[in-house]
Amino acid sequence: MAKLTLFERRRQRVRTSLRKRAGSRPRLSIHRSGKHIYAQVIDDVAGRTVASASTVDKDLRGQTGATVSGAQEVGKRLAERAKEAGVTQVVFDRGGFLFHGRVKALADAAREGGLEF
Repeated sequence: MAKLTLFERRRQRVRTSLRKRAGSRPRLSIHRSGKHIYAQVIDDVAGRTVASASTVDKDLRGQTGATVSGAQEVGKRLAERAKEAGVTQVVFDRGGFLFHGRVKALADAAREGGLEF
């Protein structure tokens, strides 16, 4: 078995604790790269993505995801799309990323958009 990086270990630790307390709630999973930020609401029971948004979307392509304002816009769009799909309660999966900066901005914007977590 290959040795895991610190990031991968942190990601596994977060996911394990989420599975224990999530129940049947969908998971709001994020990924942050140097240029973009991606977010998905995933139904782990059915194994499918319910809603997604990112700075790669056509209407957000002009903005960069490397900014807090870009992350806020992604959070708002994701909350709208999740509500259209009938999802209001999620559990937040920050992956291996620390909860501050762009990750926090996306989470706060999703909460303002109507998602509960």
